[in-house]
Amino acid sequence: MSWRVRVVHTTGYVYDAPVTRSFNEARLTPRADSRQNVILNRVEIAPAARSYRYTDYWGTAVTAFDLHTPHTELEVTGSSVVETEPCAGPCHELDWDTLRAGRIADHFDEMLSPTAYVPRDRGLASVAKRFARECSPAKAVVVAAEWVHETMEYLAGSTSVHTSAVEAYTERKGVCQDYAHLTLVLLRSMGIPGRYVSGYLHPAPAAETGVTVAGQSHAWIEAWTGGWWGFDPTNNLAVNEQHVSVGVGRDYADVPPLKGIFSGGGSTDLEVVVEITRLA
Repeated sequence: MSWRVRVVHTTGYVYDAPVTRSFNEARLTPRADSRQNVILNRVEIAPAARSYRYTDYWGTAVTAFDLHTPHTELEVTGSSVVETEPCAGPCHELDWDTLRAGRIADHFDEMLSPTAYVPRDRGLASVAKRFARECSPAKAVVVAAEWVHETMEYLAGSTSVHTSAVEAYTERKGVCQDYAHLTLVLLRSMGIPGRYVSGYLHPAPAAETGVTVAGQSHAWIEAWTGGWWGFDPTNNLAVNEQHVSVGVGRDYADVPPLKGIFSGGGSTDLEVVVEITRLA
């Protein structure tokens, strides 16, 4: 069943001293792919700024902008209307020998390599190898995500955006970012290419149309077992019409909703509001 969803994501900064210049990137434009159709998207900036769009190395749409007049506040709002469908699930499923062949491993090297957020870990690699012995690659993806879901406790504020998968696993606590990173450690340890997905999640599976609710930025994974497909380890379910994907990359560092550098200013207050509405 398909949904039509409106997402409004507003990020506001307040500085305790004027910022004289800033250079920024916003990743607030949903992806257009086989599961999603983007009907409308705009990114608004206050104070008004010159902006341009490009697609980054990983295929994520980026709105870049810079400000050269002193300002003490900055607000960036991404507004989108998207049609979504459930993920079709694994297709063209490969066996382990084919998946680990040199040609495939070379092609997906960046989605198999460790990163600061998704480091190698001997203990987790041992867990992953057990899954690989017992399951096909596609089944191993689901089993790994289920294991993360059962092993971790979801606790807001227990980690930060800088926490690695291994650090979160040590505490057995985290949020969706940590669940996704930890699942990627397991997938890459098995030789399954895996990528991090950022986006939004409507919290109600049976959402009433026309009702705006407090949404949330969300993260999940996509695995390649002959084709890319998504699974949400935080909620232990296949990606469906509630999910709106925005960015993909090796880990969170490749897909932050907003990042930049600035001159002047001082300490910063930050407020993020996500509103999501099922339209149809």
